[in-house]
Amino acid sequence: MSDELKRTAFDAAQRALGAAWTDWAGWAWADHFGDPVAEHLATRSASNLWDESPLRKWTIAGPDTMRLADVLYTNDMSTLEVGQVRYGALCNEDGKMVMDGTIFKQADDRAFSVTSYDSDLGWYRRVAADHGLDVQVEDATAAMPHLQVQGPKSREILAGITDGVDISSLRYFRFVEGVTVGGCPVTLSRTGYSGELGYELFCQPEDGTKLWNAVLDAGRPHGMTPVGLSAIETLRIEAGLLFPDVDYLANETDPFEVRLDGVVKLDKPGDFVGKEALRRLVASGGTPRLMVTLQIDGDETPEYGAAVTKDGAEVGVVRSPCRTPTLDMAVIGIGPVDRAVATVGTRVDVALGSGTVGATVAGVPLYDPDKARPRA
Repeated sequence: MSDELKRTAFDAAQRALGAAWTDWAGWAWADHFGDPVAEHLATRSASNLWDESPLRKWTIAGPDTMRLADVLYTNDMSTLEVGQVRYGALCNEDGKMVMDGTIFKQADDRAFSVTSYDSDLGWYRRVAADHGLDVQVEDATAAMPHLQVQGPKSREILAGITDGVDISSLRYFRFVEGVTVGGCPVTLSRTGYSGELGYELFCQPEDGTKLWNAVLDAGRPHGMTPVGLSAIETLRIEAGLLFPDVDYLANETDPFEVRLDGVVKLDKPGDFVGKEALRRLVASGGTPRLMVTLQIDGDETPEYGAAVTKDGAEVGVVRSPCRTPTLDMAVIGIGPVDRAVATVGTRVDVALGSGTVGATVAGVPLYDPDKARPRA
């Protein structure tokens, strides 16, 4: 791994624990701490601790802050309250996804956003300029390192080291500023990327090691385990959580294909980029393919991009395959298939090696389909 990669504020603490590393979009990101399956299972049964700092953070400031958020995102950002977070898709003029992400409303004229790639900054600024909005968008990625604490014991763990808020009263997709965790000033958000009850902690770079150690010391008696990207990958596939350029392809995939109907508000008062194209798509009968989970026979995992067929004809593709630790290492994959075969229980075939293997169509997400656990 190149020494030129950027390192997060939690890098030293993770190296002390023997993390294995990978290169992700120019950042050194922990891949695992020795046993990704154990890391996955600890998240489901107790709690994890994950450094997600390489995700991009953008500060948005100015009188048109929330107008920009509403124009960028398919979801209705105009009704956000201060201290509320909302998720949505960002589309181009043709209704194809550019990215997905979140908006955190700090004030009427101030917010921050979390997405995945450096190129998103240019998109935010372009949309602002195209609409003549009075707003400034800046890169805050390095200045806002953040951790996730996710799992059924995450609330109990953080409650013991959090001051300034009653964490048990923090509602789903809400956040508070000006609190401390382990003596470190943080913005504490009840959000995450695991399919479990959980929180995100945004801190100052100089507090990275102190915050990491404080949370881990509090969590270890409860079964907390540090995790890396390998465990995050299997967790998010089970929970049907999207990864850009894997589950959707930039400027090619519409949000309905990946089941984001609930965050595409075609009837919201404000306009958004791609709204008319998505209206036309709905009027014409909808997206031709829909994301499903495939429960794949046997114990071999197909490759990314493996063809899905029905009676010899191609009807879809596997985008995110894995063996799922939660389901006794069964093989699953999520990906889009033709509407005609997107019904739960339909049998299809998936390319594997020089042949195929049978698979059954299931819903998305496969794990906790009602999302009762993160809302608990």
